[in-house]
Amino acid sequence: MKDISQIDKNFKVETKLDIPNVRFYNVLEEPFKVYGVYHEKDKFRRMSEDVAKTVSEGVYWLNFCTAGGRVRFKTDSTYIAIHAKMPPIELSPHFAVTGRCGFDLYLGNSYFKTFVPPVEAKDGYESIIQFGSSKMREITINFPLYHPVHNLYIGLGESASVLPPEPYKTELPIVYYGSSITQGACASRPGNCYQNFISRRISADYLNLGFSGNAKGEDEMADYISGLAMSAFVYDYDYNAPTVEYLQETHEKMFKKIRAANPDLPIVMLSRPRCNLSKDDLQRLEVIKTTYRNAVDCGDKNVYLIEGPKLMELAGNDGTVDDCHPNDLGFASMAKAIGDVLEKIL
Repeated sequence: MKDISQIDKNFKVETKLDIPNVRFYNVLEEPFKVYGVYHEKDKFRRMSEDVAKTVSEGVYWLNFCTAGGRVRFKTDSTYIAIHAKMPPIELSPHFAVTGRCGFDLYLGNSYFKTFVPPVEAKDGYESIIQFGSSKMREITINFPLYHPVHNLYIGLGESASVLPPEPYKTELPIVYYGSSITQGACASRPGNCYQNFISRRISADYLNLGFSGNAKGEDEMADYISGLAMSAFVYDYDYNAPTVEYLQETHEKMFKKIRAANPDLPIVMLSRPRCNLSKDDLQRLEVIKTTYRNAVDCGDKNVYLIEGPKLMELAGNDGTVDDCHPNDLGFASMAKAIGDVLEKIL
């Protein structure tokens, strides 16, 4: 593989890492494979900027957060460094910086280490993970859940080999649409959002269309999702529907629009992940159950429902950081319930 910095000096990465003979690669170049995000107009995003603008201002800005982004490859380098170009790090009172703004690294399906971002970072950061030996490894680096990434470069030993990754067994992505929980709040690191648990379990690509506080089942979003090539669709925007009445007006409508365009697509409906349901929670659940029952009554054999208490079955009341957003235990519980269904489907 030709070093792009030898062709175009603008690609040369200036590093402060104390590594001899390091060679940086742009993840947009072969043989690296980027999933869940794409690069346009000097930054990564999850959906077309033009489409995002038509949905809402919130979706437009949240679209630049790289939830679900992954870069995968194989290498025999004794270390992996990253050089990430990003806006200033943002802090949250209940969301770890490593989850909101960091990258983490997996060897095959096993977590290895996190590229921990410094909170004072103004235009991105560098970090290195050492392996201590040279052998061919399957690498996945997960992108931040709640932060934009402009560019990402991977630093490897100068003489190291770089190969493409093994393809996912399910190559058409599972598409997840929903709220801040779908986007990944408040996982301690990106690999612990529930979609990543499931992706590793069943070897499936996915697209995260979680938009914190701004998933409202809009017609424009339903139209966009209807046109995507996908292996399954999972949706959960209960928390972002302003009222029970709003959920009732939009939930079945969104389902019917996506079903009409995708007659054989597996569609999984979720209600808000909670153990103890309030009166409002129960009313919202009934709306979602009505959409499900109507589909089944019409002969739909590829629609599924997972209720909130089932999503939190393994975690119980210990599954959130604030009685709303899951912690890692909560996400593992959600991944078990959703993964059990998707594994049977796919």
